[in-house]
Amino acid sequence: MATVQKIYEELQRMAPLELAESWDNPGLLVDCGGEVSRVLVALDVTAETLAEAEQNGCQLIVTHHPVIFHPLKKLSPADLPFQLVQKGISAICMHTNLDAAEGGVNEVLAGIFGMKNWEPFAGGCGRVGEVEPITVPELARKARVELGARCNTPLDGPEVPVKYADTGKPVRRLAVISGAGGGLFEEALAMGADCLLTGEADHHDALDAKRLGLSIVAASHYATEFPVAAAVAQKLRAAFPAVEVLVSTANRDPFTYL
Repeated sequence: MATVQKIYEELQRMAPLELAESWDNPGLLVDCGGEVSRVLVALDVTAETLAEAEQNGCQLIVTHHPVIFHPLKKLSPADLPFQLVQKGISAICMHTNLDAAEGGVNEVLAGIFGMKNWEPFAGGCGRVGEVEPITVPELARKARVELGARCNTPLDGPEVPVKYADTGKPVRRLAVISGAGGGLFEEALAMGADCLLTGEADHHDALDAKRLGLSIVAASHYATEFPVAAAVAQKLRAAFPAVEVLVSTANRDPFTYL
């Protein structure tokens, strides 16, 4: 029978802690110990994913975003770490180490968009590589469809929001970095990218990137990261055939889009 510790050790092989940024807090953040027969993989520990894990008899949740990020000064029943311990459910969180890992968040993104000969950038977290020539509006539409198909959202609504800043030139070399990566446009430019596809980019990032000749596609923090859940689940199933590994269906983008 698998244990929390054995699964944690396997996940360490998948995304070693040394790949994480110094400010980050990945790891076995809630350790209730014991044997594990069912695991839920999600992007976040939320009230909804915690209820989903409990309803499905999971002893462990594996997420991308840390359930404990800032140092805890107190705990109350309203806090998710408290609720995890109360329910006997452990939490392993792989954040920037999973961004940078082989087969991690950004290599999943690179695969979705058909990138070839990719290489790391932005301190190893992002990936940049060649794609079949595509216009920026076409790439944005592709992001909406392809990411929408891999997230808990319907394809016929605006729940996978995509915005773009278009320089007008085709994209032949694409940089991808999930989550809040718009501020890394200079690193993408330095790698010869025509476009940066990320989750979030602010107004000034878009202005500066476009002025310097780099297009940006921003497809939401959630949508650029949730697809890794299926990849993590697949690896856990291969490593622990006796463990049932579920991908969350309750995890949602926290925003509603008009």
